[in-house]
Order: sequence, then C-alpha cells, then structure tokens
Amino acid sequence: MKELNVVSSCSCGCDTESNVEVEESCCGSDCNCDEELKKSDEKIIIDFLYLDLDECTRCQGTDQNLEGAVLEVKNVLKSAGKAVEVNKVNIISEELAKKYHFLSSPTIRVNGVDIQEEVTEDNCESCGDLCGDEIDCRTWNFKGNTYTEPPKSLIVEGILSKVYGKYESQKVKNDYEVPENLKNFFEGIKKKS
Repeated sequence: MKELNVVSSCSCGCDTESNVEVEESCCGSDCNCDEELKKSDEKIIIDFLYLDLDECTRCQGTDQNLEGAVLEVKNVLKSAGKAVEVNKVNIISEELAKKYHFLSSPTIRVNGVDIQEEVTEDNCESCGDLCGDEIDCRTWNFKGNTYTEPPKSLIVEGILSKVYGKYESQKVKNDYEVPENLKNFFEGIKKKS
C-alpha cells in the first residue's frame, strides 16, 4: 500500500515532500519560511485532495491550475500579513477519505472550507481506467459553464473569497460516510493490484 503523500508549498515558494501529515519545518537552512510564518498575522492553509496525479487528467489539471492560482494570490496575501501553505493529499484509501471527509476528487479547501460548496460530478475516464470501473469525478461550475478542471480564475476567486469574503462556514458532519463512488474506486484499485 502506498503511503500518505503530503507536499507543502510555503510562502517562499519552496516545495517539500514527506510521508508525514504535519511538517515542522518546510525546507532547509537557506529558507526563511519559518520566520515569515511567525511574522504573519494569519496562516492560510490550502488543502488539495485528490485520487491520482499520475493518470487522472482532472487531478493533474487541477494541480497545475492551483499552482498558478497560488502564485497569483500569494503576494497579495503576503502583503496583507498572511502566509500561504499548500498541502497536497493523495487520498488512497477509505480510511483517508473518512479522515478528510472527502466527497469527490479533486477537492480544494481553504482553511477547511471547500472553494465550491456544490459538488457535481460526471464520468471520469482516467479514474475508470485506473480502477476498472465507471467512476464519476468532480466537475466545477463557474460563470455559467461546467469544467472538468477548475479554471485558475475560479481558484483565485475561491481562495480570496474564503480569506476575505463572507461565507457560511461548512459544518463537519459527524455521520460522514464514504460515498459509494469512492468505495467503488478504492475496491477497483485493490482488485487491480
């Protein structure tokens, strides 16, 4: 079984990768990220939850668009005294899906709040090929159109609205159950390996 892979990007732009869930320090001695985080008024945590970055075109496109969006908003947030941390979490099991209350792949959350409250899905051939079953993955609704990957402008708007806008906080449901669609995906992956 593959280990949990968390990649964090800090306010300096460096990336680190580890198989632990929380990193104490992001990079090496040449980086001043820890100092910047201590100076900042607030830490903005962006979680990118996904099923697969090797084969799934939706997850790959979302990852690229998220990186571009974070680069665009990072300086604005930094000048406002906010540090940005990006965590990329590969949801590889039902246990992780439960832990993160994962509803659909891919998902982007800012400080624990999904950037798009409504979750819609349609058939994802990439994930279907991975697990040998028909699987629905997330779609994104933005300005009257539906996308299989969130446009960069949707992500920028989502980040800024969760940081500066008024939104209704999403309540964590204690009765979370892994959606049937994800159960089918994880079961298919087990059968194929």
